[in-house]
Amino acid sequence: MNKQVKTILEKLTLEEKVALLTGKGLWRSAANHRLNIPDFVMTDGTYGVRYNVEQIEEGQTWSITDFFDITTQSSGTFLSTEEYNDSSRKSKPATCFPNGSSLGCSWDKNLVEQMGEGLGKECQYFGVDVLLGPGINTRRTPLGGRGYEYYSEDPVVSGELAASLIHGLQSQGVGASLKHFACNNSEIFRTTMDSIIEERALREIYLQGFEIAVKKSKPWTIMSSYNKLNGIKASEHKELLNHILRDEWGWDGVIVSDWGGISNRPQSILAGSDLDMPESKHNMESLITAVNKGIVPMAVVDDSCTRMLELINKIMEHRKEVNSLDFSQHHRLARKIASESMVLLKNEGSILPLHAGSNEHIAVIGRVAKVPVIQGSGCATTIPTSVDIPLDFIEQYANVTYADGYADSGNVNSELLEEALSVAKGADKVVVFVSTEIDDDGEGADRKHLGLIREHEILIEELSKVSDNVIVVIANSEVVTMPWIHNVQGVLMMFYAGQGMGSAVADILFGKVNPSGKLSATVPITLEETPAFLHYPGEHKKHIYSEGIYVGYRYYDKRKMTPQYPFGYGLSYTNFTYSNMRVSTNHMDAHDTLVVEVDVTNSGKVFGKEIIQLYVKECDPEIHRTEQDLRAFHKVDLSPNETKTVSFQLSFRDFAFYHPPLKDWVVSQGNFEIRLGKSSRDILLTEKVFIDSNMVYYPIVTTETECSIIVQNPFGLKRLAELISSKLNISYEQSIDIINTQLVASFYGIAQTLSIILDLKLSNGELESVIEDINRETLKNMRR
Repeated sequence: MNKQVKTILEKLTLEEKVALLTGKGLWRSAANHRLNIPDFVMTDGTYGVRYNVEQIEEGQTWSITDFFDITTQSSGTFLSTEEYNDSSRKSKPATCFPNGSSLGCSWDKNLVEQMGEGLGKECQYFGVDVLLGPGINTRRTPLGGRGYEYYSEDPVVSGELAASLIHGLQSQGVGASLKHFACNNSEIFRTTMDSIIEERALREIYLQGFEIAVKKSKPWTIMSSYNKLNGIKASEHKELLNHILRDEWGWDGVIVSDWGGISNRPQSILAGSDLDMPESKHNMESLITAVNKGIVPMAVVDDSCTRMLELINKIMEHRKEVNSLDFSQHHRLARKIASESMVLLKNEGSILPLHAGSNEHIAVIGRVAKVPVIQGSGCATTIPTSVDIPLDFIEQYANVTYADGYADSGNVNSELLEEALSVAKGADKVVVFVSTEIDDDGEGADRKHLGLIREHEILIEELSKVSDNVIVVIANSEVVTMPWIHNVQGVLMMFYAGQGMGSAVADILFGKVNPSGKLSATVPITLEETPAFLHYPGEHKKHIYSEGIYVGYRYYDKRKMTPQYPFGYGLSYTNFTYSNMRVSTNHMDAHDTLVVEVDVTNSGKVFGKEIIQLYVKECDPEIHRTEQDLRAFHKVDLSPNETKTVSFQLSFRDFAFYHPPLKDWVVSQGNFEIRLGKSSRDILLTEKVFIDSNMVYYPIVTTETECSIIVQNPFGLKRLAELISSKLNISYEQSIDIINTQLVASFYGIAQTLSIILDLKLSNGELESVIEDINRETLKNMRR
């Protein structure tokens, strides 16, 4: 604590401290004019700055219904160019960058950092001090309504990209608010649902992305989530907020609640929550009362106030007045990110790229080509500064014939369908633009199915009957099922690609840009095969994460199932070859760093970018392990015939699993396989590495554990033999012989085995004490 903060803290009354830790209105902190403590402004979102003039600048008469208006707003209301450019709207226009599910497919840390820089500059221009993002909750199920905001089903992709965006944002003097911490993986009953997750899955899947981002980028704030986690509300979860986030990860910033996410203010501050948003007089009064009654120690309040004052100092140090901003430059950046994020899934017969200026007759079908779908619904929805219309940019490359194909009514329009089929019959190639439902998901609502809008699917099916050259372009919030996939020749998946989508998709279709995006989530064949299907969305306000650590590709790998398209998959207009893989050592211990190198060559005819993915597999695990885990990735650009060496560094932790009884990460001794590939299912090169962990894994045992399991542990065998020797008054060697010849074959627990086979009479707690000794020594040895 610096002297200035300490001086201010000493002058604050209890009421002023509580006010400091409570919002003012919807989007501001509370200023203290007596002590010259300024307020600061927070606003969404994860891919664009939503600056609501009425709520931020004129928020004295705010109402919670103003917040509900934001959370329930539909991106569908912003579809037309006229509406986008309507200056009477409440929010100021800002750059609508690609949404999270699109951005995640770029796998490009440098580009994501540039996006963070752009967001930071726009925040400074608008006078926003903390941007409420990025959001990196795991895309556990593709039904999740806010999946469009989140990067991936994999924590390494999520954590690395989040760290890059935070670096870029905070380099401009604007704080990030990494969210939603933690396990906000669906929108159904999101403020009351209890996420029931076993500890290993929690650590390895749902917290690891946050851990990576926190340690690499040090966000100024972190936002707690609405949901309960294993019975405790996340904003009141001391283990999560204080023990893991602060004590274990060493993070010292401000924890801000999601808006209205605190129901018990005294409990939340005891758990580590600092800033309660938005303004709540009830919560302020309850905290003051709790302090006066001694329920909440003043020292706890002072700790939170110290963190708030240090955040305010940091904000004031970096705040600057920006009177002008080149939004056109940010629009170009949005275009570039969109073009780097789109994923080419199918290109049968090299139907793409189309040939600009050729005599080919190209039909463009679908209103999404003329009225683009660029973003999701809810708090993150941004009024874009401009919108590239796909049809306009396609027409710059070729003469095309256009037809709507469908209306916005939700019903098949026979007249529009027939017009589209007529246009398609006369075309050499057909490009059809389709989308998922715009308003059926988003904040507060999950998807009802994984298909496209039904009218769009019917259009694809009918077009494929009249043309053998159909290319499907999808604007989707999350991954979709594709029952029509075998009837079309090309598929380009855009996700919600932001305001530059129109020019970006045209550039890819005509080969000006070579597609380089790869899937950051698995595309299933059906909803029923997805990992969370059997227990989603839960019942009785409990959502059991029954799949454990087997989320996304880990599930498909373990069950040896073939999805429609695997995690990490994406095509290019060129080819890449991998060669000369080498590792710095084939024998590694806890003090080593493993360097992995590979030569990557563009063996095709055009410039392109490749995403090299590194997975780790334990060869002979003693406990349940996933088939492989992504541990690193790198995107490299290559001209034709060019070769570059790509290098990765792996730490000891990259080989670990989480051990709940030990409350720590554990590496088993043995062989591991380092795997390099183009996707999770296209592994090209492997190398074996032996890990010398000086740690042998033995399970934690109970009185119900079989003897054969207990004696696998040398100390377990020793302690059990000592017990039998003392109770039967025989030698230690005789006890060992009895264990090996009589006890290890028993399929009963050790307590029942000793009673039935040896008729051993044990006093109360005698066996329990032996078991405790075994476990204590086991954990002690594993810590070495």
